[in-house]
Amino acid sequence: MTTVDKKDPVLVVVQLSGGNDYLNTVIPYGNDLYYDYRPSVGIPQDKVLHIDNEMGLHPNLAPIRGMYQGGNVAIIHGVGYENSPRSHFRSMDIWHTCEPDDVGTEGWLGRVIRELDPHKENVVTGVSFGPSMFRAMAVPGVPIAVVENLEDYGLLPGISMADQRQRILDRFSRLYGPAIGRGPVMEFLGQTGLDALRGADILKIAPKNYSSTVEYADTTLAKKLKGIAQVHLAGLGTRVFYCDHGSYDSHAGQPSMLSVLFDDLSASIRDFFDDLREHDAADNVIMLLFSEFGRRTHDNGSGTDHGAAGVAFLIGDRIKGGQYSVMPSLKSQDLQQGDPVPNLDFRSLYTTILENWMLIDANPIVGRAFEKLDLVGA
Repeated sequence: MTTVDKKDPVLVVVQLSGGNDYLNTVIPYGNDLYYDYRPSVGIPQDKVLHIDNEMGLHPNLAPIRGMYQGGNVAIIHGVGYENSPRSHFRSMDIWHTCEPDDVGTEGWLGRVIRELDPHKENVVTGVSFGPSMFRAMAVPGVPIAVVENLEDYGLLPGISMADQRQRILDRFSRLYGPAIGRGPVMEFLGQTGLDALRGADILKIAPKNYSSTVEYADTTLAKKLKGIAQVHLAGLGTRVFYCDHGSYDSHAGQPSMLSVLFDDLSASIRDFFDDLREHDAADNVIMLLFSEFGRRTHDNGSGTDHGAAGVAFLIGDRIKGGQYSVMPSLKSQDLQQGDPVPNLDFRSLYTTILENWMLIDANPIVGRAFEKLDLVGA
């Protein structure tokens, strides 16, 4: 089994669910149009955390600004795709499957995991933290460990004997088999059950062998990132982690909503990387932050509505910090439906991660060749 000591590259994805407001995350405080468009939710210049003479971060992203100043954060401007549907479900589906024109059937990270572990030798190559598996990870036949709480994770955790648990699974299949059919369906369910058993047995050791001086906050995101750190530090060979945070759907009450969310997000990420560095285990981990779309240029009085172009972040010790691509024009004649227009296809970002970090061919995963960004260092 692969171990952390071999320093295989690891990707952690944090999905900012709900449509994070690009312009109040990376704020163009040097552009007067920003303040013209946002009389209600605009961030005052003296509150913005400046990163250059034109751009700054939301005041509650101070820990991420500190990591940016340390050269470990890449801000990727204007990310998206053409003809944004401005629908949460369809937009997230596009990001998850790399299919902006058709309805995809396979998650992009599920395809990555299949490429990394084609013979399914390690059922915890991919681990999803949350109550259900994210579509980005879902590919038929690819085992994914889905963890809501690592401390009590497991299938039938009170039954210790594997053969005893297997007998219970067999009885379950016989009980429900006539209702749901046999053949491929039951084979899939049976294999899923076996993979879940194996994953539970493997992951249950992670909290037992973990110790750290880092004190994570008592929030859902902090607990997820602590769990990811525990699994990574256990050396179980997990290469892809996934979790989410939110909701960022800030139609109303945006100022207070984003302050709370960004406090949690930035502190949790800081603690996560501090934890890994304490254990000399940060140099083979990068983190991707993305959201399904940005939001409208103009505020609506107390928030912002669904938009198009968004911002993504890559964070890690091997990331070449800085700003990549450019913020789309805010001039009224350049907007579409009141939105900044994406100028970087999200699949370029995926291609960069896959080929320059995970060291696998991106073309079969994203669908065709895309330009790469030079943001991953040696």
